[in-house]
Amino acid sequence: MGSEGGEIIMKKAPRFLCLHGFRTSGEILKKQITTKWPSSVLQKLDLVFLDAPFPALGKSEVEGIFDPPYYEWFQFNKEFTEYTNYGNCLEFIEDYIFKHGPFDGLLGFSQGAILSGALPGLQTKGLALTRVPKIKFLIIVGGAKFRSPTVADQAYSCPIQIPSLHFLGEHDFLKPHGLELLEHYVDPVIIHHPKGHTIPRIIDEKALEVMLNFLDKIQKVVAEDRESLTQLEAVV
Repeated sequence: MGSEGGEIIMKKAPRFLCLHGFRTSGEILKKQITTKWPSSVLQKLDLVFLDAPFPALGKSEVEGIFDPPYYEWFQFNKEFTEYTNYGNCLEFIEDYIFKHGPFDGLLGFSQGAILSGALPGLQTKGLALTRVPKIKFLIIVGGAKFRSPTVADQAYSCPIQIPSLHFLGEHDFLKPHGLELLEHYVDPVIIHHPKGHTIPRIIDEKALEVMLNFLDKIQKVVAEDRESLTQLEAVV
């Protein structure tokens, strides 16, 4: 909150739609983030957690750690090159944003990160999220690329120029694929952590500084966009 010309100006945190991992849930991702990330980070974000559209069709790796129900965004083959319900998943996310948005960005973990990392490119080409405002920011945790040549060409053929923050785990089995994803982003911000495929705790001072700087940067963009919109509405 600040003041300018005697008026008090409230800074609204950037609003992110959060997409959880395979066979987990929005509530599980919420617990992971809110218990692992410090208040100095959380207070700079407005997070909305969405459940995927399909109940888990098999065993969840978080059984015994987090309570059900568990959900999945789409189904896939062993090679991760063929997908079932992929189109329905994109329509589900777009419908939710249309009804409950706008959102400034997407935050994704694992399967949710794969989706989040692809959606800006798909949106630019008019292949997804055509009824909603452009995605402006991304936070990717444990992400990777779609392996289908068709989907990859649709999602990554053009450089993705929005501000993005990527968490890469030293022992994450998806790390090589997360590095491949980075090649398609312009000036991505990267935080390395020593863990595996998980939401990491942000306890390293350097990592915290990097994340806070990223959030301050996108907060400035959001504030400028909202100020421009307010001025436009005043003219109209």
